[in-house]
Amino acid sequence: MIAADRLLTDCRLATMVEGGAPYGAVDDGAVLIVDGRIAWAGPRPDLPGHDAQQTDRLDGRWVTPGLIDCHTHLVFGGDRSGEFEQRLGGAAYEDIARAGGGIVSTMTATRAASEDQLYASALTRLAGLKATGVTTVEIKSGYGLDHDGELKMLRVARRIGREAGVRVRTSYLGLHAVPPEHRADRARYVDKAVDEVLPAAHAEGLVDAVDAYCEPIAFSAEEVARLFDRARALGLPVRLHADQLSNGGGAALAARYGALSADHIEHTDEPGVRAMAAAGVVAVLLPGAFLMLRETTPPPVELLRRHGVAMAVATDCNPGTSPVASMTAALNLACVQFRLTPEEALAGATRVAARALGLRDEAGTIETGRAADLAVWDVERPAELCYWLGKPLLHARYLAGVADR
Repeated sequence: MIAADRLLTDCRLATMVEGGAPYGAVDDGAVLIVDGRIAWAGPRPDLPGHDAQQTDRLDGRWVTPGLIDCHTHLVFGGDRSGEFEQRLGGAAYEDIARAGGGIVSTMTATRAASEDQLYASALTRLAGLKATGVTTVEIKSGYGLDHDGELKMLRVARRIGREAGVRVRTSYLGLHAVPPEHRADRARYVDKAVDEVLPAAHAEGLVDAVDAYCEPIAFSAEEVARLFDRARALGLPVRLHADQLSNGGGAALAARYGALSADHIEHTDEPGVRAMAAAGVVAVLLPGAFLMLRETTPPPVELLRRHGVAMAVATDCNPGTSPVASMTAALNLACVQFRLTPEEALAGATRVAARALGLRDEAGTIETGRAADLAVWDVERPAELCYWLGKPLLHARYLAGVADR
């Protein structure tokens, strides 16, 4: 007899467990929840003896694992809608940047904002993610670009995880861009990011992973390696913005360090894909940025399939290149632009996204022992989560077994 806190019944389960039916589907399912975790999930006729304090009958709705947005820049000051308007009017990004726009604009607004202001603005974007089924979100720093600004962003991210009804994993994006005050001495900026800011953030318990932007317009493989060496010394996993605008060997660099993920990877070649496969690195696809930047070279999806590289999907929610605050929109774009199947896309926002955050045994599937983070949908088929663009589909979220309707 299982003494359960809650029973979900009269539902269809897309468990997202590999190796069985598409989507890991159970047509007549039930889930028992004990202490915020899944104690049992499967066909309702096989439901073991139980004494549930509460029973939720879901009228045949589909239940999936709570969606996981494994790549966001959710915390930042201001926005860049004015620059968006300028670019559509013909202004070049370089001209906007020289006039104080681009990432410098976001840096300036982020440094000027208080923690309370950053928290409040992040909640407006988080609302869109939660309304589209997200229960876990990764949040990066990278817009403070100095000691105080980076730690401020990470503290806000931790606060979101404590207070805002989602699980949060933080990433110190130590090498994102060189701030104006260090343009004449970028080596000093790299020194500070590696030797001062990362150790301080780690000592304060603010860092779950370390990230960097490896591109000719950003940071070199040698500079990133310095940061990753320090992360390794501190026992922190790494992730990498890789090969987004050019093939700079970012995927291979991520593989060399056993990274959790290589993200973007539009220009990764077959040797890079093979290296990712050998190292077990997840490919995180970011169709929002691809759309907003009007890119024409998509990620090498066929190569990723051929070599068995797992593909995650995320929003890349940020003020400059992916102002996307809907996980289901990201799923739709991944299917339409990158030709993922709906099952691949949904796996990429559940099971594979959990791997990209180091949460393989904690989240991303509906099975015994996992966190009871679940999403209940008003759909007739799981593919609808990738099919509709803008239609409200969520009926309820459960975080650690607690309903948020």
